[in-house]
Formats: sequence, structure tokens, C-alpha cells
Amino acid sequence: MPILDKNDKKQVERYIEFLNNSEYTRLTQSLEWGRVKKDWKQEAVYLEENGNIIAAMTILLEKVPKMKYYLMYCSRGPVCKSDDVETIKKLVKEAEPLAKKYNAFCLKLDPQLEYSKEINKLFIQNGFKTSGENADHDKLIQPLYEAVLDIDNISEEELIKKFSEKTRYNIRLSKRKGIEVYYSRSEEDLKIFYELYKITCKRDKIGRRAYEYFKGMLDAFDENHLRIYIAKHEDDKLSAAIAITYGTEMFYLYGASSNVKRNLMPNYAMQWEMIKWGIEKKCKTYNFGGILHLDKNNGLYKFKTGFCKEEGIKHYIGEIDKVYNKLIYFAYTRILPIFKKLKRAFRRLKTSN
Repeated sequence: MPILDKNDKKQVERYIEFLNNSEYTRLTQSLEWGRVKKDWKQEAVYLEENGNIIAAMTILLEKVPKMKYYLMYCSRGPVCKSDDVETIKKLVKEAEPLAKKYNAFCLKLDPQLEYSKEINKLFIQNGFKTSGENADHDKLIQPLYEAVLDIDNISEEELIKKFSEKTRYNIRLSKRKGIEVYYSRSEEDLKIFYELYKITCKRDKIGRRAYEYFKGMLDAFDENHLRIYIAKHEDDKLSAAIAITYGTEMFYLYGASSNVKRNLMPNYAMQWEMIKWGIEKKCKTYNFGGILHLDKNNGLYKFKTGFCKEEGIKHYIGEIDKVYNKLIYFAYTRILPIFKKLKRAFRRLKTSN
């Protein structure tokens, strides 16, 4: 039951093989994701039974600015049944040497585990702190709500019938209006995506990642796992997105769109093509990503729920924390979110000018 030694090629190969074949694996639990998150360190622990890996936890580590402490973060993990508290406790126990090595104040988990009062209480009873039913999304790393479409063992014809009437109409409209969708892995198209992404960030008043972040993503995942999708009309590039398939899930990771020809519904055409790739890859789910505002008048909410009409919105348990240093943990969970809120407000002000 060791800590993963990345210099041991056979051990790394076994770990990757387990991740590739586990039904519980997630994109952000992959070793490739550590190459994307270059500002974080990456470690991993796992459990064995009869010589086989049965559970794993890939951990990102972020240093607290101007302090000697680290946050240990298991993003959308660990890789085991997410309500199996006993197995999770064993993995957390295996991570204790890492907590000492990095002087960690907390190990944070945020599995894709749907919230219930019973499971929330169970984690608390086993020594964890949880973000609770009505968590403030400003205090969370990952969204509490996601739109996830079931695409397991279904044809395109059957699936499209599950969408809302308006969504089906917009997909057909985009085709009638001459929207074309293509995909590639070229840096030229990544730059097209990034230009549209900058427009989107300014329009929606949201913070923007550097181009190098997306270039790192392109470098980390091969052609079987990552595609850049672009929707165009004549010579105009109208929408773009990065889609990644990992394990049994297809992720709509980042999307962007122009301010022109929005009435041609390019985003709908692009989503449909990415969903079809998920079906082709025999994925079980298509993840539209997080939803911050459960408001039926919110454009993003309406867009995503139009595809997930039958499934609805998933409400996850949020963050599950193993606390090592109560004082630093208090500062991180109570004081730091205030600064993050102020920073976001400043970004919105800056992008609106």
C-alpha cells in the first residue's frame, strides 16, 4: 500500500493501468492532469489486495502563499466507490506521510458523490469536515452542481429525443443555417479557441486563464483523449470548445463563442458533435460541467439543462476535508474566500473596461 514512486516505471504503469480500467476514474485523477496543473506538485497513493491495485488517490499540492504550509487536494477523487468511507479512510491514512513531508494543513476531497444527509453525516462521524448542504460556491474549488447527460448504450436518434424541444429545434436550426463543425488538435485552432475565449471572458465578466494553460492541456492528452471543436459559418469562426474523454466520461471542459451570428445557434451544433464523439467512444456520461446559478432565467443554466432535461442537475456533496492544522484551515476556509471574492469583483471590473 505504497506512495507512488514516479521514478519506478513498472509501478507507474500499474497505476495508470488501474486508472484506465477503473469505473470510478476521473479526468482530474489522471497523472496527465498533473502536467496541466504545472503550478501544483503531484503525488499519489494506492491500496493493494492480492497484488492488485483496488483504490487510488492522485493528489495535487498547492503551497499557501508566503507560508510553509501546503493544501493537499484530491480533485474529483479518490478512485474508488465514492461512498465507501472505509476505503477512503484507508487511502487518507496512506497519505499521512505526504502530509508530514509537505507540512499540509488539510487533505481535501471533492468526489462526484451526490449529496444526501445520510452520507454527509457518515463522513462527519468518521472524522471529516464537510461543506454541507448549502455550501457557498465561493469557498469551493469545484462546482457543487453539474449537468451530466447519460449517453450509455444509446443511439444518436434515441438520445436527441431526450433533449428539450427548444434544444432539438436549435440543433436543427443551426444545420439549416449552414453551421459547420470540425475538430482538430492544431495549435492554429487552439489559438482560434483562445481568441474566442477572451471574447467570452470579457462579455461574461469572468477571469481568464493564460494561453499556456490550454497549450499544456493539448500537450498532456493525445488525439484519443482531446479534441478542439470549432463551429463556423462561411469564413467566421463562431464557437470553440475543448472536449476531453477520460475513463467512461466525456468532458465539455471549456467553451467560447463570438459576439456575432449568435442567432445561428453555433453552440448547439458544436455540443451535438461533441456528444456524438462521446457515443462513438462508448462513454457512459457527457459532463457539461459546473452550474453556479440555479436560475431558470440564467442563459448557461437554460443551455445545459436543455440537453439534460431528463437527468436534471446533480447536486454533489461538496468538499470533504481531513484537517491537520486547525488554525491554518480556519484561515483558508474563512478568510481566504473573502479575498477571492474581492479578486473576482476586481476582474469583472477590469474586463468590463
